[in-house]
Amino acid sequence: MSYPIRKIFIYTALPCEAKPLVEHYNLKKDVTIQAFMVYLNHEICLTVTGLGKSAMAAGVAYSQALFATVECPVVMLNIGIAGHKYYPLGSLFLIDKIIDVDSQRNYFPSVITSSSCPTGTIQTFAKPQLSYNQSYLCDMEAAAFYETAVRFSTSELIFCLKIISDNELSAVENIHPKQVAALIAVNLATVELLLKHVAAKAETLNTAEPKLFRQLIDRYHFTVNERMQLKNQLSRWNVVTDQQSLELNEASLHSGKDVLRWLNLKIDSADFYL
Repeated sequence: MSYPIRKIFIYTALPCEAKPLVEHYNLKKDVTIQAFMVYLNHEICLTVTGLGKSAMAAGVAYSQALFATVECPVVMLNIGIAGHKYYPLGSLFLIDKIIDVDSQRNYFPSVITSSSCPTGTIQTFAKPQLSYNQSYLCDMEAAAFYETAVRFSTSELIFCLKIISDNELSAVENIHPKQVAALIAVNLATVELLLKHVAAKAETLNTAEPKLFRQLIDRYHFTVNERMQLKNQLSRWNVVTDQQSLELNEASLHSGKDVLRWLNLKIDSADFYL
């Protein structure tokens, strides 16, 4: 079955996290999809993945395979609850660093400078944390979300929002679905503003470099995965340099892999404009 392309992808682990978003954006459940609970409107795809890293990674990959396209980077948001030692319940954080406790890998989502939302670091664990010994936020999905999402879009369009649901004074055992839904609902205005900001950036990226993208794929051989990397790298260049032009050094570029390596070097050496 062929599905229309969506521009915004939202991922939650739990149905109660999704419920306020489904209602706010008037999303309708796609009953033809059995693997995950998927809710849609003309622009948004929301997927309820289930708890844990494996479930989140599978949900992201599945929905991207159905609804996304290689040539258009999309907005990708993971929103859900997290624990912390002392932050008050209901506090909203834009995550700027993710630590996968199992692999000890670190990920650094882009910071949205126009946001009034405080930033924070989160640790992703394989199991729920019943003690509050960590100085960072804790969850079970953020690392898998980000690691999978960057395979399908550019990092500047991928972000993670976490709302404090438990702390030392109100432990994880006290969490119930209605409370979670209420915590998400209270923060919907901030979520909407952030989505609008990132969606506007995505619109700019998706129209900024189609000519160069086409020139490159006509000139050099790229696999399907390399085409996705190329589109993402061109989008990153636009964000990092405020859409400066790219001067190709064709004499040193003989393959798609050469182009991708060259682009990586150009981006790493560029001044950041945001």
